Amino acid sequence: MNSTEEYEKRIPEWSDWHWQIQNRIMDTETLSKWLPISSQEIHDISQVLKIFRMAVTPYYLSLINPNDPHDPIRMQCIPSLQETVPCPHDLLDPLNEDGDSPVPHIVHRYPDRVLFLVTMECSEYCRHCTRRRMVGEEDVAISDQELDTACDYIRSHEDIRDVLISGGDPLTLSTERLETIIRKLRAISHVDIIRIGTRVPVVMPMRIDEELLSMLKKYQPIWINTHFNHPNELTPYSERACQAIADAGIPLGNQTVLLKGINDSTPIMKEMMLKLVHNRVRPYYLYQCDLSRGISHFRTNVETGVSIIHDLQGYISGFAVPKFVIDAPGGGGKVPICYDYVVSHDEHEVVMENYAGKIYHYPEPQHQ
Repeated sequence: MNSTEEYEKRIPEWSDWHWQIQNRIMDTETLSKWLPISSQEIHDISQVLKIFRMAVTPYYLSLINPNDPHDPIRMQCIPSLQETVPCPHDLLDPLNEDGDSPVPHIVHRYPDRVLFLVTMECSEYCRHCTRRRMVGEEDVAISDQELDTACDYIRSHEDIRDVLISGGDPLTLSTERLETIIRKLRAISHVDIIRIGTRVPVVMPMRIDEELLSMLKKYQPIWINTHFNHPNELTPYSERACQAIADAGIPLGNQTVLLKGINDSTPIMKEMMLKLVHNRVRPYYLYQCDLSRGISHFRTNVETGVSIIHDLQGYISGFAVPKFVIDAPGGGGKVPICYDYVVSHDEHEVVMENYAGKIYHYPEPQHQ
């Protein structure tokens, strides 16, 4: 396959995000024109597409090494027959978002913040998606009436100070439509922070244009969380997108999902975290893979995540080490899962192990 740069030279519209989303690869016939796939692969993918949709931007597909069947980009975007294998732990709604939804499109789990699902469309449907029960089923966005209902709910709950706009991917909306949503939220006096959850910098970085950034700057404080899973995703295109966001004064964090065979090793995770901070992206969470249908083949054991974070601690800067969490099944929220550095603790002292495995003693204050 030609490199991304060669495609950019051949296809005049390559850098137009509208062209990218309109030309997503969504079936095996189109996929075979972009990527060499065998008849067996065509059959297997067709079986998966009876259950789960596929959509990949030409840009993201161009990052695949066609000679590597285990390419980390390929594994994240091309359906695998493993998705059809049932697992006894699979859940339709693993985080009980529907149960915590008081009105359509709003998930209110934590006291001071809500998740606001404004679209069911993504530019690319990740094979490990936790929300695949609804995202990608239909490419629909929130209606005006639904938007007003959601904003009325937020307005009536003055404890809500933080709204995370997600979906789907909010940046698949037009800048004009996204601004309408943000403007309505910013008009609510007790909403302080507006966050946007998006994978666009990874899978369609050309979406990060001046029109979008100029609009977002009007509604500060805005934060953006994105979703890099592998160092191969940090290309010159995605790096420029991240740097543009940072230059616009918008803090940028990253949430990674721990994926078996893709990023479940310390060297890969270290390389990615260092690349992220180089581009002014703060590593935020490392997620244990959720219990969604059809993604059990991506799940590692929990100890893998604990070990990776332990191996990173002390060997890269603290702000480059994400927090490892399990989003508790059933809607329990994010639970930090940590290596226990405390060897013992009593009223006299804490005995602790440092990053290198050495033992240190810290005396407790002895009050008279």
